[in-house]
Formats: sequence, C-alpha cells, structure tokens
Amino acid sequence: MKTKFTLKAMSLFFVAASLFSCQENNKVQQAIPEYAVMTIEEEPVIVKNSFPALISGDTDAEVRSNVSGMIIKKHADEGDMVKKGDLLFEIDHAPYLADYNMALANVNAAKVAVETAELTAANKNNLCEKGIISEYEKKLADNQLESAKAQLEQAEAKLETAKIQLDYSYIKSPNDGVVGSINTSVGSLVSPSTAEPLTIISDIDIVSADFSINEKIMLFYTSKGGVKDILKVLPEVELKLADGTMYEHKGKIKSVAGSIDTKTGAANISAEFPNPSKLLRSGATGIIYMPREIYNARLVPQNATFEMQDKKFVYIFNDSVTEMREIKVDNLTYAENYIVTEGLEEGDVIVIEGVGSSVKNGMKIKPITKEESENKFQKAIKK
Repeated sequence: MKTKFTLKAMSLFFVAASLFSCQENNKVQQAIPEYAVMTIEEEPVIVKNSFPALISGDTDAEVRSNVSGMIIKKHADEGDMVKKGDLLFEIDHAPYLADYNMALANVNAAKVAVETAELTAANKNNLCEKGIISEYEKKLADNQLESAKAQLEQAEAKLETAKIQLDYSYIKSPNDGVVGSINTSVGSLVSPSTAEPLTIISDIDIVSADFSINEKIMLFYTSKGGVKDILKVLPEVELKLADGTMYEHKGKIKSVAGSIDTKTGAANISAEFPNPSKLLRSGATGIIYMPREIYNARLVPQNATFEMQDKKFVYIFNDSVTEMREIKVDNLTYAENYIVTEGLEEGDVIVIEGVGSSVKNGMKIKPITKEESENKFQKAIKK
C-alpha cells in the first residue's frame, strides 16, 4: 500500500512539475517585449547646405568729394532712389566761382593780346615785303604772335580746370541706385583725402549675395564638373531673409574664387539675385541654401539613435537580440533623419522604438513594423 501511494504521489508531482514548467515557458514567451524595427535602404535625397551671406548691390559706387570745402546743402536722404547725375550735395562754391571768373577774365585778356599780335604781325609782314623793315623785325612780330597764342591756350586750360573744380562743388550721383548711409552733414568740412565716402550709391536692380563654402563641399561640386566648369554644375540657390522668410526669387552662382583661403579653409562664392521690387538692400544679411543631391543615402530616424560620450549609436536587431553599434552621420539632416555615412549598410535592421529608454544592449525582443506599433498604441489609448 505504501509503495502504491508513493508511486501515485511521485506521478502527481511530475505532472504538476510539467504543468508548472509549461506555464513558466509560456510566461517567458509572453514576457518578450515587442519593438518596432526598420530595414536600412539606400535612396536618393536632396539636402540643403546653409551659409551666412552678405548682400550688396550689383554696383556699389562710393561718393567722394574731389575738392575741399564745407557742405552747404544736402539734396538726398538715406534710402532715396536716385538717377545718374542727380545732385546729392553742394560744397561752398564761392572760392571756386571766384577762380572760374578770374580764369575767364584771363582768357578774354589773352584773346585780346592774340588779336593785337595778329595785327602787328600782319603789318610787319607788309612792311617787310616793301623793304621798309628788316626780316628780323618781321620775325620778331611773328614770334610775339605765337607767344600770345600760347598764353591764350594756357588761360583756356586754366579756365577748364576752374570749371571742373566748380562743377566738383556740386556732388552728383555716379549711377542709378539707392542712397546708403550718409556719413556727413551740412557744415562738415570734406576733401579728397576724407577717409570715409560721403555715401554709397547701390545699384540694386540685381544684387549679389556673397558667402563661403568649405573645401569638402567645394570638392563635391568640382568632382561633378571640374574646376573649369564648376559654374555650369552649381545649382540655383535660395535666400532666407533676416526675418526668416524665403526670398521669392532664386539666385544663380556668378563667380567662385579660384583658390581656397588657407586660413579659413573656405572658398568665396557670389550668387546673383534679381531684385525687381527693391526689397533687398546693400549691407543686408541672409542665409544661402545650396541644394546637394545624395544618391545612396542611408537614412535613420533621429529618435532611433542615442548618444554616449559625444558618439552616436543605434541598436541593430540581430538573431532576436539587440546589438549596440556606433554610427557616423553627415552634418546635414533630412526630414528629421540622420544621413549615415559609416556604421550601417543596406539591409541592416535597426530598432526604432524605445531607443534611449527601455531598449538595452543584448536584449531579446520581438520585432514588429512601425505600423503595428502605432496600431498597438492606438488600441492602448482607446482602452
């Protein structure tokens, strides 16, 4: 009886142990968490490099005084649109007008002297032909006429100089454009040696946006068309204004520096923008956006990465287990994605959910799609 009881008890124990083991295995299987994963694929994307830019007029002409004197009148204000030849400033004319009048009087006197010398020379020639006076006296009269003519030419040259100086006291616009900052005022003394220009007239029908790009980006474009043909391969650029809005017209690269600055490692570039509404002004700033196409970009969502000691990592899904892997990314992003340059290959599977929080290295997970994860989340919300 005792043996039968013992066998029966042992049999019940093994059955219970077997049931307990199955239950524990089910619990283990149920405890494996589900996380969304994605497969890395290569695809073409267009990213935009950004560069700070300084805007200038197509022609920025400095206005300076060619004569010395006091500003007595100002005819234009900052921001005014002017035409070539429009009067901008007046310098005290009195001394230049006096010089002009003096030069004019000297010209008139020289003309009279020439007329007198001509009469004398004609008379001497007549007397010489008749033998009344010698050839010497005739030649002397001719020389006096030539001297009088030379003095007239000198007087006329001085008159022209005086006229130019008088005209210079009226300072006019050298070209069509917009008046920039005015660095003088009525009553100020100016001269040709004044350090700052009185103002700058900017022709802004077309403006230039000057910026610099680094050697790496320069190589990207020159590799497509060569240094000689770089202007042909450089794309159109966009301009963001200081208020954050995008300028409505696109620009074209018009010049690229022939060398890279050894101090900055950058090359200077100038882009040209149409400016029909005169919205852009010389001296303004903005941000240039230059598109760059990457044909085989490997994109990783930014929230699928985490950082450790200034390095970026992702979790690879490998044989049901997560594996931490370092990646390197481009300095540009694309639609909240990093562009991976090293660390991942096409076909790799990475975890895109719970990274940086619940997912750990070497963790066993059950992979699901992003859509399945979103549906699971929506069901949880409804409950």
